[in-house]
Amino acid sequence: MKDIENIPALMADIGIRAKTAAQTLATASAERKHAALIGAAESVWSRRAEIIEANAKDLEFGRSKGLSPAMMDRLMLDESRIQGIVDGLRAVAEQADPVGEVLAEWDQPSGLKIQRVRTPLGVIGVIYESRPNVTADAGALCLKSGNAVILRGGSESFNSARAIHACLAQGLRDAGLPEDAVQLVPTRDRAAVQELLTMTNYVDVIVPRGGKGLVGLVQREARVPVFAHLEGIVHIYLDKSADPKKALEVVLNAKTRRTGICGAAECLLIHKDIVETIGQDVLAALAAAGVEIHAAEGLMGPEGMELATEEDWGKEYLDAIIAAKPVADIDEAIAHIRKYHSQHTDCIITEDEAAVAQFFSELDSAILMHNASTQFADGGEFGMGAEIGIATGKMHARGPVGAAQLTSFKYLVRGDGAVRS
Repeated sequence: MKDIENIPALMADIGIRAKTAAQTLATASAERKHAALIGAAESVWSRRAEIIEANAKDLEFGRSKGLSPAMMDRLMLDESRIQGIVDGLRAVAEQADPVGEVLAEWDQPSGLKIQRVRTPLGVIGVIYESRPNVTADAGALCLKSGNAVILRGGSESFNSARAIHACLAQGLRDAGLPEDAVQLVPTRDRAAVQELLTMTNYVDVIVPRGGKGLVGLVQREARVPVFAHLEGIVHIYLDKSADPKKALEVVLNAKTRRTGICGAAECLLIHKDIVETIGQDVLAALAAAGVEIHAAEGLMGPEGMELATEEDWGKEYLDAIIAAKPVADIDEAIAHIRKYHSQHTDCIITEDEAAVAQFFSELDSAILMHNASTQFADGGEFGMGAEIGIATGKMHARGPVGAAQLTSFKYLVRGDGAVRS
């Protein structure tokens, strides 16, 4: 595609059109939004061959850039993953419409009747890296919540994102909604990102979805409010009361199901009392599955383990690598997690309810799990249909950000000639 010379003018035009579309979408009926999403899902499936063809170009581009196997896996689309995109669109379509939901209502002695109701945020800018399915997820969730969205995908997924975006546009057209409600920035030029971050006249919130470099850039340079989706430095703590079978199955799944997603386990903490039993079995199983283990000094395990360094603690590998460390007790495990985690997802494996209560109480991650794979850290698995990201900050939205989290609220106040004395 030919480079676009005037990026500021391009982005301003996109912003103006998004703001106009947001005004229409904010009052669109639930039925019309449902129709747009179902139409988009049908279009994705009917045009899956085109999407796979576009994705092949992106894979070739990724190989030429030397992307890691894990990043290539994030980028790749096949018919099964396209079916997942379709299922996600349909799941969001079938959810209750959050716009207008009454969150609370009460009467005042003054005669006022007050309601707090959900309302769209307006225009959302989503900046993401190599996963092309985010195009569909973000577009669907913003549409469902009555927001217009400006999507800026990574250079690696440029062709795939365009093919998927065309399907979203088709759904909007067929439902009689403005196509400008879901726009995709049509250039790889990074200047477009810089513009988007400062478009305070048009954009109400920015959602970055990607690695530490991207999120850091957005947090440093954005003048628009940001929902931070920071890296997933995910810990699993094997408590002394862990069930051996659950420990083995959960840790293996959490690390190896897909190593390149933000919910993949990156650090394993093992209570000293089970290092020689359950710990050894889990480490051996990880090694047998091809996982490279960076272990703390003194931790015995399968041959080939590497000695961990300080850099291994608090590292998001996004690869078949895990750090491992013995701890004296749950207090030491919690202290380690507090020091090195990213407040994304952390898990305890134990049969001791008191240990679970302490873990849940003393850690402040967006998602805390007990005896469950951290790969469940996903809006779809939480029943949200899809997610726009996992917010690791503490303001407004936290954890999986679905349609409801992409709303604010307003107060509706009714009186009958009420005056204040």
